[in-house]
Amino acid sequence: MAGLEGIEQPQGRGRAAVARWSPAVEDERALKAIELFGNPTKAEVPLPSRPESAATARRLAQVVVLRHWGLPPKVTEDAVLLVSELVGNAVRHTGARVFGLRMRRRPGWIRIEVRDPSRGLPCLMPVQEMDVSGRGLDLVDKLSDRWGVDLLPRGKTTWFEMRVVDR
Repeated sequence: MAGLEGIEQPQGRGRAAVARWSPAVEDERALKAIELFGNPTKAEVPLPSRPESAATARRLAQVVVLRHWGLPPKVTEDAVLLVSELVGNAVRHTGARVFGLRMRRRPGWIRIEVRDPSRGLPCLMPVQEMDVSGRGLDLVDKLSDRWGVDLLPRGKTTWFEMRVVDR
């Protein structure tokens, strides 16, 4: 049952066994992601352009936003979802072999950035109720306070920002 992040796999019971979600397993995987890839609050973290990198980015966002920054669960949920969408777009649409992930915080705001070598701009498309794809930027637009793209000499950075309450 590969690809089930945060799911503890039963041992020795075969396929009929039901997988259980475990916060301890997910926390362990999130901390392992920081160990393996680095801390995206300190420097840009390079990630391979593979579908499983979305799970890595979610884990990094979870550990940074919830644990390191101590922000509320709702902010964490939204940030984790949106980072996954930006990473998914970078993997699917840019042709990059590697992309970068960076997370920043300043008073009242968090900012999450995904940098890739493509200068192709993401497009916010109208989404219909029955659409099965193309919802990523729509979610970013709806759940973040602002988002955008910064063109670079070699590529671009797609980012979103969310307001947060400072303690």
